[in-house]
Amino acid sequence: MNLFNYREGELFCEDLPISQIAETAGTPFYLYSKNTLLRHYGRFESSLAGIEHLICFAFKANSSLAILKVLADAGSGADVVSGGELFRALRVGIPPRKVVFNGNAKTEKELRTALDCDVLMFNIDSESELNLLSRVAREMGRTARVALRVNPDIDPRTHPYISTGLKENKFGIAIENAVEFYKQAADMPNIEVVGIHKHIGSQIVELSPFVESLERVIGLVAELNQLGLGLRFVDMGGGIGITYDNEEPPSFEEYVSAVRPLIRNSGCTLIVEPGRVIVGNAGVLVTRVLHVKTTGSKKFVVVDAAMNDLIRPSIYGAFHRIIPVKYRDDAARTMVADVVGGICESADFFARGRELPELEPGELIAIMSAGAYGSTMSSNYNSRPLIAEVMVDGTQQKVIRRRQTFEEMVALESF
Repeated sequence: MNLFNYREGELFCEDLPISQIAETAGTPFYLYSKNTLLRHYGRFESSLAGIEHLICFAFKANSSLAILKVLADAGSGADVVSGGELFRALRVGIPPRKVVFNGNAKTEKELRTALDCDVLMFNIDSESELNLLSRVAREMGRTARVALRVNPDIDPRTHPYISTGLKENKFGIAIENAVEFYKQAADMPNIEVVGIHKHIGSQIVELSPFVESLERVIGLVAELNQLGLGLRFVDMGGGIGITYDNEEPPSFEEYVSAVRPLIRNSGCTLIVEPGRVIVGNAGVLVTRVLHVKTTGSKKFVVVDAAMNDLIRPSIYGAFHRIIPVKYRDDAARTMVADVVGGICESADFFARGRELPELEPGELIAIMSAGAYGSTMSSNYNSRPLIAEVMVDGTQQKVIRRRQTFEEMVALESF
């Protein structure tokens, strides 16, 4: 449930009309609801009651400092995949012992930084990475706590680009090789084996892939316990989907109910890494119609946002609802059109062949469910400055990232 709702034909974010926010912020801009964030996080936290657990928000979904600070203050830890994300976690006050370091290409510099601040654990992706971490930890006189990322070979039934738990994916260690790998890790200097990690993909809308993959992991935990390698943490990763269109993903309560017996039997603390499910429907992209263009039998709605601002439709074919910020008196009239930006790519679109209310130049529209993988994947393609981001808390609004200027866009360059 989110706090973007119509009141007398006008779209509000919490208690502010979006058209009013646009007057001061300019367009396009990302808009977030603080209390939707807190509602989503709070529901997940409460559903985990009775299970020893740690929620580590996946920074890759949205790494805005303001959003991270809201979640940090609510008690969240951090799932980071780069030195930059670790920097952000520390900047907003997340204790290092609530940080898990993921990723399949950690550099020596990143490992040194994470060891120096003593993160909770490294989720190790390969033998080569483990060897590197052992050497670096030995040189620094530190002990690195690790979990091994196990690939359970479970189909998450999601988009192939965001599937990560199959044998053909680049992530993790094949589950059939995991026992030998754990034995090897346990014998390495300056390495303490403390957990097991799996993450099978993103935007998963069925419970069965989560349960099947966890069953395999818990079976491996039992086998490792018999070998004397008692683990303390089971990291389930993230992946719970959200509603973009007609999807019906499991609720937090359904998810936790399904995994609770398995986790209790493992005797381990559960770590979860939600991202999209916390922030996805807490944010929208607000953009203004520039032109309505007809070419033959085809109609295009040209807006001032573009694929550099929100690339998900271009690379995933992702669906985002598109709705007017204000309904006109003739709102019953509809049109079928492509909604496109101004970038010199035919892939620059937000919707194709979409039935929409009749739109005119100057109108504001909201591209919904844009809080996850929107801002974090944005770029300066076509030398377009990064857009502003605004957060609303009740009747208050705050610019949490101002619009980039042309001078700032080229500030790191020289000739």
